[in-house]
Amino acid sequence: MEIKKVFNNNVVLTENGQQQEMVVMGKGLAFQKKVGQPVDIEKIEKKFVLADQGLSDKLADLLVDTPEVYLELSHRILDYAKSQLSYKIDDYLYVALTDHLHFAVSRQKEGIELKNPLVWEIRKYYKNEFQVALKALDFIEEETGVRFPEDEAGLIALHLLNSQLNGDNMDAAIQVTKMVNNILNIVKYHFDMKLDDNSINYERFLTHLRFFAMRFVREETDHVSQTDDFLFEQVKKKYEQAYLCTEKISKYVAKTYDWDISNDEKVYLTLHIHRVTNRQEWTNK
Repeated sequence: MEIKKVFNNNVVLTENGQQQEMVVMGKGLAFQKKVGQPVDIEKIEKKFVLADQGLSDKLADLLVDTPEVYLELSHRILDYAKSQLSYKIDDYLYVALTDHLHFAVSRQKEGIELKNPLVWEIRKYYKNEFQVALKALDFIEEETGVRFPEDEAGLIALHLLNSQLNGDNMDAAIQVTKMVNNILNIVKYHFDMKLDDNSINYERFLTHLRFFAMRFVREETDHVSQTDDFLFEQVKKKYEQAYLCTEKISKYVAKTYDWDISNDEKVYLTLHIHRVTNRQEWTNK
C-alpha cells in the first residue's frame, strides 16, 4: 500500500487490494512523506473507499483549508446513513457534506444562524432522511461542541436526498421538495381534505411524486408515452375527480416548469390520487 496523494499531514490517498482508491487517516500519517512511499499501516486510524475515482482531486482541494475532523464527521454520518437508508449514498457526499459541515459550524460559532424555510416539508416528506440528520446533529455536537437546531437537520437531509439525484447540486434537492409540496397542496385543496400521511397509500403516492420530480430534475422527461389510449380513457372516465385533479397538476407543471407530462404519467397520477383520497374523512378548511 503506497501513497498516491498527500492531502495533509494526517490524510493520504492510497489503493486497497482491489485497486480501489481509498482515503486513510491517522495522526502524522503523511508527515514528511511523499507520493510513492509506503503507507505506515500502524498509524491508520480511519479509512474509506472512494468508488468514484474523480473525487480525490476535489477532496484534496477541500482539505487544504478544511480540518480533517469534518471529513471524519462526514464519514461517521454517511456510515450511519448507509445503515438506515435503502438507497446508495453517492460518494460525492464525502466532499459536499464535509464542506457544508465546516461552513455550518464556523458560522454557528460566529453567532450566525440560518433559517431553513423548507424544514417543515423536509421533516414531513423525507422522514427517514430527517431522522438520520437528527442523529447527525448528535454526532456534530459530540465532535465540535456545537448544537444545531432542527433547521440544520433539514439541510443535512437535503444532502442525503441529493444523493439520489446523482450530483452535487443542492438546488436540485430543493426543487424536488418544492415540486412535491406544491403537488400535494393541489390535491389537498382540490378535494378539500387533509391527507392521511400515515397511510400506505400516502407513502406510495409520496414515493411516486418524489421520482416524478426527480425525472424532471434529471431531465428524463422526453420519453414516448406507452399507455394504451383505451386505458387512458377508461381511467379518465372511471376516476373523474382524481383525473380533474391530475389536470390541475399538469397545468401547474406546464406553467411552472414548461413540462408537458405524458398520458401514461397522467394515468399513474390519477390512480395514486384516487387511492390516497378514497375512504378518507372529508374535512372543511
